[in-house]
Amino acid sequence: MVHDALFLGAGYTAGFFAEQWNKKLGFASIYGTSRRGEVPLGIVPVVFDGQQPIVNFRRVFSRVSHILVSIPPSAVGDPVLRLHHNDLSALPVLQWVGYLSTTGVYGDYGGAWVDEDSPCRAQTERGIARVEAEKAWLQFGAQTGIKVQVFRLAGIYGPGRNAIEDVRQGVAHRLAKPGQVFSRIHVQDIVRAVEVARLYGNDAIYNVADDMPCPGHEVVAYAAELLGVMPPPLLDVEKVAHTLSPMTRSFYAECKRVRNTRIKALLPEGAWQYPDYRKGLQALL
Repeated sequence: MVHDALFLGAGYTAGFFAEQWNKKLGFASIYGTSRRGEVPLGIVPVVFDGQQPIVNFRRVFSRVSHILVSIPPSAVGDPVLRLHHNDLSALPVLQWVGYLSTTGVYGDYGGAWVDEDSPCRAQTERGIARVEAEKAWLQFGAQTGIKVQVFRLAGIYGPGRNAIEDVRQGVAHRLAKPGQVFSRIHVQDIVRAVEVARLYGNDAIYNVADDMPCPGHEVVAYAAELLGVMPPPLLDVEKVAHTLSPMTRSFYAECKRVRNTRIKALLPEGAWQYPDYRKGLQALL
């Protein structure tokens, strides 16, 4: 039987999955949702705003065997499960669901290392909603027998979305806070991680982060160095906090280093393609 795939949330990362899945998995169609029907190349657009259900869900997606979810939850829960839990359960050939979450579920650890067994200490509404959404998807898997895996992603960068582009466009900022570090991951390594976990992984939750947590201002400085230009000035985040967006302030309110041991045990030779931001930016340049 010919199968289809579905991206619930067909944004930046989904485009790279679509390229990979079109080449290797042989789906007849790859559907993808967005609020206005704008999706990356290779994806059949479906409008879904998270408020109203998708019309004829069971009929349109009757051949879907693989689903990747990246739609963030709202204050009232995960929109997909809220509107389509029974529809998903009824899909006749659904085999696997991957839920793209965030390392933000861990909250603040004061720079200490976290792994998949570390308690989730999210304090923000966004982080707490993510924790609940993870639980809901894992419960869906337990109830239906469908394989569900959660991927906690660090900060995503890749082609068209990286510090080099920010420096080129003059929108890069260098913010400093003593002891502050972030983890990040190249989008191509996200694709590799999800695929290897889908094929060979038994665990339900995986951290997806590279090997070098570091301050964000170091990444911007290195991008400027690669371009041969002066980096933006280094600013004290506390002194400019009033100018920052609530989301940026929330990022700087939390600090942790994310272990990736579980997913790397499944990777060929145990290695990322881009194990740190230097190798990732060099390739993007």
